Amino acid sequence: MLSRIADTSDVKHTPAIDVQRRAAEGRPGERRDDVIAGLTAAAVVLPKAMAYATVAGLPVAVGLYTAFAPTAIYALLGSSRVLSVSSTTTLAILTASELAEVVPDDDLTKLARATATLVLLVGLALLAARLFRLGFVANFISLPVLAGFKAGIGVVILLDQLPKLLGLHIAKQSFFADAANLVARLAEASALSAGMGLATIASLTLLERWRPSAPAPLLTIAAAILASWAFGHVGMTIATVGFIPQGLPSLTFPDASLARELLPGAIGIALMSFTESIAAAHAFAAPSDPPIEPNRELVATGVANLGGALIGAMPAGGGTSQTGMARAAGARSQRASLVTAATALATMVVLAPILGLLPQATLAAVVIFYSATLIQPSEFVAIYRVRRMEFQWALAAAAGVLVFGTLQGIVVAIVLSFVGLASQTAHPRVSVVSRKRGADVLRPLSPEHPDDETFGGLLILRPEGRLYFGNAQGVAEQVTALVREHQPRVLALDLSRVPDIEYSALQMLRTGVLRAGQAGQEVWLVGLNPGVLTVVRNSGFDEELGPDRLLFNARAAIANYTKRFDAKHASAPPSPA
Repeated sequence: MLSRIADTSDVKHTPAIDVQRRAAEGRPGERRDDVIAGLTAAAVVLPKAMAYATVAGLPVAVGLYTAFAPTAIYALLGSSRVLSVSSTTTLAILTASELAEVVPDDDLTKLARATATLVLLVGLALLAARLFRLGFVANFISLPVLAGFKAGIGVVILLDQLPKLLGLHIAKQSFFADAANLVARLAEASALSAGMGLATIASLTLLERWRPSAPAPLLTIAAAILASWAFGHVGMTIATVGFIPQGLPSLTFPDASLARELLPGAIGIALMSFTESIAAAHAFAAPSDPPIEPNRELVATGVANLGGALIGAMPAGGGTSQTGMARAAGARSQRASLVTAATALATMVVLAPILGLLPQATLAAVVIFYSATLIQPSEFVAIYRVRRMEFQWALAAAAGVLVFGTLQGIVVAIVLSFVGLASQTAHPRVSVVSRKRGADVLRPLSPEHPDDETFGGLLILRPEGRLYFGNAQGVAEQVTALVREHQPRVLALDLSRVPDIEYSALQMLRTGVLRAGQAGQEVWLVGLNPGVLTVVRNSGFDEELGPDRLLFNARAAIANYTKRFDAKHASAPPSPA
């Protein structure tokens, strides 16, 4: 057991050594499980990757490229044993939004070069984040804001795919203009396309419910290709994917002239790629798996995107659906992802002509079916039950995507997360410390404990949380109000719940002590944590207070007050709550 722990917790392996170690550990049964899991995951990943390529406004072959190179590269470098890296719904819609700004026409050559430039910048942004050890940045998007952002993305994707499902072509404008245009043109919808799309959604729903272990996307797409072939033989036409080049992808070179224009969007896509990858990696990690290393994940996903850029892939990141499928199918290691990548390669070489018969309505239906899972009303309900403020943040994040666009929605999500963090820390509670009557128990004075006693001329106040420039004024106002209410001889600030004090807050504290002295009151500092004590000593504040005004804890303050002043003040009747 000890050797197992030492083996899995060693984070200093190089990627190459780590791959060799994993391969050496694999028993024949585990290798067989990985092969089966890789093939099963491929049945889900490949159809969805092609569908996501259409979401991004790219040829479906780009989806196969993304399921090949980034998947294989991450398998060799990543810290997660089962994370499947290709494209995701969110990355696809973000890519579409960014490419539409620089390639407004149908110039496929320019589109390919713009895509290569964007993916290259995403990879470089991830590697730059690793260089500066910014793996923690993904934690700065709160879960309620992320839920709202993904719900907004889900709604955008549904609106984007509905015209394709209905056989309509609508010129893209804003979200609300597109919605109005779609409603106005519903009468022009193709019955055959709509029927094919609805049949696809129905078959996916039934298979997922009654045969969850079956490769539902693969079976559905195979049936749609057969139906498309049959329609062609009886003279019925339906819009299809069309020609897909057969063979290996060719090298694609980025366009340096587009780099400056694409860089802001690439940073946003890199942030979302890393956020989704980390979330999926943690969600499907087994207790016996090695720990997920955020900075190593930055390297793995960064290099995966650089490799994808060379062959014309779209931005890549870890996805929950394909990772969940691989884990459910028995994946034990990244060998499963290598099998998935090999399957994508075989599909490019052999099956490309057949995939050209795939109806556009079927691809749109696949996207709609799996993207709808981004909209989780139950998650909003759960947030609402716990915290109304976070519920409002989630709604605002969703609205930000619809009103400002997907890439701008990332900025809205990050800003909302920081505003939420600031609002939570800007108003720390300041409690009056009381004592349970007849017991040596100190606790905040509250209406629930009306018999608790305070200490007459000694007022013990306990602020909670880090004190910094954003909340120092609010804390000072609460302290001033409580001192005015209780009129103590001595004010003891219990800082045991304060992990750190920033310079601005320290200066405000010193000002408060000076004013208290002018009013004839003493101020003691109680229960200083090591970091706070260091700040107080470095500033010379401890010498200003004097040796008897820094006390170990609240009980020491009570004892010191009782010793120095008349004992009758130590057991005064309870102050008003």
